[in-house]
Amino acid sequence: MVATDPQADVAAAQSSPGLLGQLIRFALIGGFCALVDLGTYTLLTQVAGMATSPWVDVARAISFIVGTTTAFFLNRKFTFAGGRRDGKAQIGSFVLLYTVTFFVAVGVNQLMLQLLPESAWQHTLCWAVSQATATVINFVMLKWVVFREPSTKEN
Repeated sequence: MVATDPQADVAAAQSSPGLLGQLIRFALIGGFCALVDLGTYTLLTQVAGMATSPWVDVARAISFIVGTTTAFFLNRKFTFAGGRRDGKAQIGSFVLLYTVTFFVAVGVNQLMLQLLPESAWQHTLCWAVSQATATVINFVMLKWVVFREPSTKEN
C-alpha cells in the first residue's frame, strides 16, 4: 500500500515562481551542487589518485552521483515545489533521467579528455563541459517531466 504524502496538497497549493524564478533557483542550487560535484571529482582525481583511465571515469561517475542527488532534493524542495508528488512514478522518472544524464556526463567527460590537450586545467575543463551538458538536460526534464505542475486548464 502506498501512503499519500500529507504535504502534497500544500505543495500543489504553492504558487510556482514561474519560469524565470525557477531558472534562477535552479542556477543557484546548480552552482552549489556543481561545487559539490567538482569538489568530489577533484578530490578523487587529485588526492585519491584516480586521474588515469579507467579510474577517471569512476571518479566522474561518483562525483556526478553525489552532485545530482543533492541537486534533486534541493530542487524538489525549492525550485519545483509546486510540481507533482506522485511517489514511485516521480522516483522512477528521476532514476531514468539521472541514468541517462549520468552516461551523458561520463561520456562527454571522456570525449573531452580525448579532444583537449593535456594541461593543468584539462580535467576541470572536461568536467565543466560534461556538467553543462548534463545541466541543460536536467533542467528541461525536471521542469517538464519529473516535477511537472498540474494543469490549470479546466475541462
